[in-house]
Order: sequence, then structure tokens, then C-alpha cells
Amino acid sequence: MMKISAFAKVSGLSIKALRYYDELGLLKPAHVDEQSGYRYYAEEQLLTVKRIAAYKEQGFTLEQLKPFLEDNIRADAVRERLSEKMKELQETVQSLQLQLDEVNSRMSRLERIETGNPVESFRTRKVPSQRVASIRDQIPRSQLCLLLDEITKYGALQGEEEAGQLIILWHDEAGGNADVADMEVALPITRDIPSNDRVRVYVLPELQTAASLLHHCDPYGYSCPVIPELKAWSSSHGLVQSDREPIREIYLTSDKDIYGRKRPAELLIPLLGNAEYDPSIS
Repeated sequence: MMKISAFAKVSGLSIKALRYYDELGLLKPAHVDEQSGYRYYAEEQLLTVKRIAAYKEQGFTLEQLKPFLEDNIRADAVRERLSEKMKELQETVQSLQLQLDEVNSRMSRLERIETGNPVESFRTRKVPSQRVASIRDQIPRSQLCLLLDEITKYGALQGEEEAGQLIILWHDEAGGNADVADMEVALPITRDIPSNDRVRVYVLPELQTAASLLHHCDPYGYSCPVIPELKAWSSSHGLVQSDREPIREIYLTSDKDIYGRKRPAELLIPLLGNAEYDPSIS
């Protein structure tokens, strides 16, 4: 017989763990001194410790493995519990595989983001037309995120996969200090989906020429702070803003592909005339 401290050393379990096993009925001391309360373990109980460790390695919880230690457990009961654990483990493997696939997908998207979206770059370019589902509303600037979430959920409800891009149309140029802003959010779509009294599906018109600024924006902000920078750059190059179309800001990654606080984005200011543009980024 060994005191609990000696048995803990031999078994590799802590005294706390042995007491917990005792509470669960997994491994009760071979003897407890009535006067001192000391727990004593028999040497052969080390086999039980090894059996418990083996079951745990197979993924069984302490509660799940408890029946395996019963003296008269039937073979069919063992088979049933093993089958249940096998099913549980298979589901876990499938879940982990989905997680692994998503991480691999993130890696691929990150590589495309790094190679395809330079930042802090001023230029002009042509912007092609694009079919979108959009919501336009006059709301407090702080509710922009709610508007983006609403259009994203609508797209998902119609079978559109999570958007790699989202477009904000600043009908008030995101300027001024008014709490309420005239904003439109648009989700690029791959096919026709139904409109309703809240969502409009249409073709966002082409911009023949637009001033473009690729940058990292703060999606937690209520407006685009680089609009003045792009306006100043356009003015310095003799470019004139058109009032026919609102300023656009394009989020170049999905919500789940934001790392840190900021995300890659492109700001577009429609221009008058046919200013030269760089077709390499159109």
C-alpha cells in the first residue's frame, strides 16, 4: 500500500487529480484511515491509472470512460459506446477539416490581396459597370455598419456567396458634420436576384474616368477621411469632379479578411471629360 503522495509520484498524476478521480468514482483509494483520513492506494491500481490514460488518449471524457471500468460491463455495451465515440470523432474530424480548408482559403485570399492591391496609390482609371444589389438610406453615420450588414445578409439569403467586395456610395460626399448622411451600400452580384421595397437591384453605371486612391481605410469610422486628399490630388492635376455620380468607396476584402483594424479599399471620384487613365488597373 502507498500513501497518496507516493502513488501520485508513481502514477504521474497530481494529488488533486487523484482526489478528483475518487470523487467521480473512477479510482477510489484501496483504504482510507478513519482517524487521519489519509488515502492509501494498492500497487495494482496503477493498472487502472494506465487504462484511464489510454481511454483519454482515444478522446473519451472521464464521464464517458467510467462504464469501461465497471466489473461486469457487457460486450454489446462496450461496442455501443465505441460506436458513439467513433461517430463523435468523425464529426470532429469533419469540423476540423472545414476549419483547415477555411484557413487555407484565407491564405490564398491574403496572397491575392498582397499582390493585387497596392496602397497609397493615386491615379485615374475607367470603372466598368457592375450589377449590384443596393440599399440607400438617410441614417446616422454611426449606422453605416448596420447598412452593410443588411445588404450582405440579403445577398446571402438570395444565395450569393459572401462578398469579396462591398461598395459605399457617398451621396453627400461623406463630408460635413451632419449626424445624418445620405448613404448607399451596394453588393456586387453574380446573377439577377429579386428586389423589394428596401433593396434595389440594378446596374451601377460605368465611370468613364475616375480619380482613384488605393489605401487602407478604417471600416470602424463613420466617413472616408481620404476624400480631401484625393480631391486635392485631382485639382493639382487639373481634373474636375463630376456631379453626375456620387463618390464611391470600394472595400476590397470581405469582412472576415480584415487583419488588424484597417482593410484595403479604393476611393473613386467621378471626373468630367476624358482624362487619361491607366488601363493596367481597370
